[in-house]
Amino acid sequence: MTIAESETALSMPSHWEVLLRAWEELDLPEGWRAEIIEGAIRIMTPPSLEHGHIVTLIHKWLVLECHRRESGVGGAEVYQNIGVRVPLRSGLYIPDLMVLPESVLSSDPEHLVNDAILVVEVTSRSTAKKDRKPKLWGYAHAGIPLYLLVDRWDPESGRGEVTLFSDPESGRYTSITKVPFGKEIHIPDPFDLTLDTGAFPA
Repeated sequence: MTIAESETALSMPSHWEVLLRAWEELDLPEGWRAEIIEGAIRIMTPPSLEHGHIVTLIHKWLVLECHRRESGVGGAEVYQNIGVRVPLRSGLYIPDLMVLPESVLSSDPEHLVNDAILVVEVTSRSTAKKDRKPKLWGYAHAGIPLYLLVDRWDPESGRGEVTLFSDPESGRYTSITKVPFGKEIHIPDPFDLTLDTGAFPA
């Protein structure tokens, strides 16, 4: 390799850097979102009212838990529409909800994923497949302790199901708890929170 070729190679941005640059320069209409899923930019339409209702319910429950005096996540905050970068999976995800510690404001965007305590995804028909597989793998590889998936069209049962993935290890979640809409599901330590899914619209 010549000196000129070596200098060119060193100055060339990586595929990940190019993806991030393209994502940052998008100018989408209000309500639309873009994510990077397995190395490709995906555009998402605004969510439905039913989707928003479920997100709002879970948001309320999580905020109450974060402000409960004896809570194990006291001082944490619940965020919407925050980008989570998972370079290992060539991904930049925007979960419906994410619980982060109070110290997160001092974090670098590349390391934000390391601080996440819980992420929540509520499926839409157009996003269900990526929530079930690429994001599941991405969150597990990132070591996020808890991933709550509210799947309004679970492919196995054909009905609404809520699945809690926990205990990530070597890029996969080793514990899985699944209940149909209408049943309660418990969010374990550092939370101590039971969600009643009976109010979730299919």
